[in-house]
Amino acid sequence: MNNAAMNTNDPRHAVPNRGSTVHATWANAILENFYERACTDRSQLGIWCYTDRLSYGSGEMLRIHTCTTASSYDLRIYRDGAQATEVLAEQGLAGAFFPTPEDCSVKGCGWPVARELRVPSHWQSGGYILHVRAHYPGKESVEHHFPFIVRAAAPSSADAILLIAATSTWVAYNDWGGSNFYEGITGDERNRASPIVSTLRPFSRGFAWLPEGAPRIPLREPPKLGAALRYPHMEWAYANGYSKKYASAGWATYDRHLFRWAEAQGFRVDVATQHDLHRNPRILDGYRCVVFVGHDEYWSWEMRDAVDAYVDRGGRVARFGGNFTWQIRIEADGTQQVCYKRDAATSDPLRNSAQHRRLATAWEDATVARPGALTFGLNGSYGIYAGWGGCAPRGSGGFTVYRPGHWAFEGTDLYYGDQLGAASKVFGYEVDGCDYTVRNGLPYATGIDGAPANLEILAMGLATTFEADHGNAGTTFFIGSADARAVAEMRLGRGDDEAIDQVARGVGMIACFERGNGSVFNAASCEWVAGLIDHDPFVERLTRNVLARFSGAMVNK
Repeated sequence: MNNAAMNTNDPRHAVPNRGSTVHATWANAILENFYERACTDRSQLGIWCYTDRLSYGSGEMLRIHTCTTASSYDLRIYRDGAQATEVLAEQGLAGAFFPTPEDCSVKGCGWPVARELRVPSHWQSGGYILHVRAHYPGKESVEHHFPFIVRAAAPSSADAILLIAATSTWVAYNDWGGSNFYEGITGDERNRASPIVSTLRPFSRGFAWLPEGAPRIPLREPPKLGAALRYPHMEWAYANGYSKKYASAGWATYDRHLFRWAEAQGFRVDVATQHDLHRNPRILDGYRCVVFVGHDEYWSWEMRDAVDAYVDRGGRVARFGGNFTWQIRIEADGTQQVCYKRDAATSDPLRNSAQHRRLATAWEDATVARPGALTFGLNGSYGIYAGWGGCAPRGSGGFTVYRPGHWAFEGTDLYYGDQLGAASKVFGYEVDGCDYTVRNGLPYATGIDGAPANLEILAMGLATTFEADHGNAGTTFFIGSADARAVAEMRLGRGDDEAIDQVARGVGMIACFERGNGSVFNAASCEWVAGLIDHDPFVERLTRNVLARFSGAMVNK
């Protein structure tokens, strides 16, 4: 969610893609800038790619756009499932270099099509990676990865799960070309984030593929007494030539881990994108269970309508993700995404129109008045940050269990007061919650924030919107008080110190409820997949319980 920014960019320079090796001069360039774009000097090494859409169905034309300073390159596509399966490999393709517009983040790169093919019917639904590698004299090479989804025309089995990839959040954080919803090179002084971003550009390094050991955002070890605040993921990104937003969004950090884990567990998993959901709500038809995972921050009105209708008619939604916050609009035939965020009241063209509820700002804003709790039971601003920087950095990293008798905990051997997922740090880095009260040691939603009356809170942990200053030498704040002030202004109508104090403390929750003929289960933490990556037995068992119950799949527990 954070609106904080480290604007160290200089538009005269650009960070090229260095593949798996970063030389000192390239590391210096990365430290000077926060974004990646194509080289302007053709003597440099570089290759980039993107596809014309984020997803494809069988028989649809897949168009690949590439730009490279090399004379030739290799191209491969593989399905990134429980087992990586190569579906296309071509070598020695002719390389071509094309100028990249300065406003490519907003309007797209405009590179010509380099390769096109119809998606074969034998390409199983799932997440796919387009991988290009350019070769240079002296055996040096550079590479780039781009993720896309292959959809199923209908459920691939009666008990298939449909995973909706969080592409709206991928696009929001993608800083390739200079601008995203957080930082940018737009505005008169070329130092502002852009409220409009394009899908027709590469994803920055780390969004599609990551090496083993790339740090996640939550701290793995608690800071020592008096230590300066640290952000290891950003330090690693700067040192190795990856986007500092790699750990905030993307297939590589979030979606792929649940997808690969679920397939390995024996679940049949089809995949579509949020952009598909926006365009065609009927993609949910026939699925008993629809899943959302990871950093799940940006949604359109149409996406929410589709999920609400699906649940009402009997669908079951499992969400293992956090930070449900912003309303977006999808425009330009699906190739542009719009979010004015805190500037919507003064800048969004819809601010004074009959469509004011479509304002591209927070769902909890009074003008929009559609809090996330109406769809998923919990709200973004009642939770927020945990486990990084100065936001509960020494917290347990897990959820405290309150209702261990619930069916979701069957076979987990968890007791009242136990910590779920603390060993694998599943709680963070952004979480969702609701206003609650405690009676006889159990939490209950008050409902003042839109949470349903029948919401059952199963587990909780502490979070904050505020990064306190302890005066520790060497500290550089990333969050600070900016987000707490923004939440206070939204919820209380003012941003003074007293108002900030009222909203500074939040919670993340695991909760569930029924609506209409359907059900919603919400483990509202971005980092839930960390438990699957680490094979945390408690997290794995709960995840299997939910997916098996909601889909009807018969898998070994």
